[in-house]
Amino acid sequence: MRQLDLNRVVADNVRELRGRRGLSQEALAARCRLHRTYIGAVERAERNITLKTLAQLATALGVEAPDLLRRGGRA
Repeated sequence: MRQLDLNRVVADNVRELRGRRGLSQEALAARCRLHRTYIGAVERAERNITLKTLAQLATALGVEAPDLLRRGGRA
């Protein structure tokens, strides 16, 4: 899987899970201790996130980190 494809998979999964949980980008950012504009960039697949950030997002969304890397997620 190409890097851009993987960024898109993570972006789609984060956006979908955040929406299902009724969280704004700002609320998710607060849970992750990240800036809300960073969350927006992740959801637009503009960021190549670190493993640490992947883990923070997964924890905040109540899933395992590998779930964010699978097409279609799994939550």
